[in-house]
Amino acid sequence: MQNAEFLESFASLFTINMGVTPGEKIVVFSDLIRDDESIEPQEADRRRRLYQVAEAAAAFAADRYGNAFFVGFPATAGSGVEPPPTLWHAVMGERIMTRLEKEGLLEKLIAKTAGNAELDAAREIVLAGCEAVADVVVALSNNSTSHTRFRALANAAGCRFASLPHFDPDMFFGAMLADWDVLKARTDRLAAALAGAAEIRLATPNGTRMTFGCIGRTAAGDDGILTAPGSFGNLPAGEVYLAPVEGTSSGEMVLEYTPSRKLDSPVRLLVRDGVAVSVEGDDPFTAELREAFAANPLVRNIAELGIGTNDRATRPDNILEAEKILGTVHIALGDNSGFGGKVQVPFHEDYVFFQPTLVAVFPDGREVALLRDGELII
Repeated sequence: MQNAEFLESFASLFTINMGVTPGEKIVVFSDLIRDDESIEPQEADRRRRLYQVAEAAAAFAADRYGNAFFVGFPATAGSGVEPPPTLWHAVMGERIMTRLEKEGLLEKLIAKTAGNAELDAAREIVLAGCEAVADVVVALSNNSTSHTRFRALANAAGCRFASLPHFDPDMFFGAMLADWDVLKARTDRLAAALAGAAEIRLATPNGTRMTFGCIGRTAAGDDGILTAPGSFGNLPAGEVYLAPVEGTSSGEMVLEYTPSRKLDSPVRLLVRDGVAVSVEGDDPFTAELREAFAANPLVRNIAELGIGTNDRATRPDNILEAEKILGTVHIALGDNSGFGGKVQVPFHEDYVFFQPTLVAVFPDGREVALLRDGELII
């Protein structure tokens, strides 16, 4: 695994994307395939390679910077689920963890049942002991920890956090080779164009038609440069995203891909008052979504609208890269509490839409086209 190509990629990751300096505390983590998971051989191979790359990246960081650790654990039930205490301990340090446990907060944080007062108390504890929190975290787990309290609290303490869920090591030689300065300029321009919008309209050739209310919500950019204290983003990076106002999204979403494969036939979601009210289709994924909706109604929430800005991203079958493809749009269901929304649920799943036409509508009635048939026009 530690061949010359990967070593160069690791150097770029830690130096350019994360801005690591010698002596900083670095934690790299990944997750193992659970015994009860049923996955295709190709996906199992990717997962095994991902774990090996994470171990190799941690070893590289320890060699170069001197204070790096690897943490591995069985995969959680899905993206948005809080990671196990083992990882919390490695990143937060014993003093913080002891206080969180003593105050009865850790269990509620992991279960995602902590109320606002408890979240504030946890934040105060973490900030009081922030000198012990890792300076850099590289999340090379299959399941995403982006939309977790673990990630939010680490960021609050100044940790620079890179999230690479569903990562394929081959991405080091594709989407991770983006010109980060050019990508940043493009991403910043698109985020600025959305500032102050009241509504966003989306239409795609496959029949997707959606509107999203966004008054009071701010579009943020994920540009891959995570060198400032408290930085957070995906790698490979390249998107602008916001949390639509709860209760405002409506229309129809026609899914052609799950986060990891092309559907055998489209799955249609009808959206009313900010939630998916029905899901129809013949693909087995239809039943999976219905089960998720039945298990927790908050999963139905239209959580995110995102726009891809990475011209080196190409893969439609891996959501980490697919949502970054320049000129695509993605919509997520579930949790949006980590980026300006109000819904907290242990589920966040994105779906990508191709050749979109996207229009921002402003309070004065002015309309600005951002994408036309998948072409960025601003």
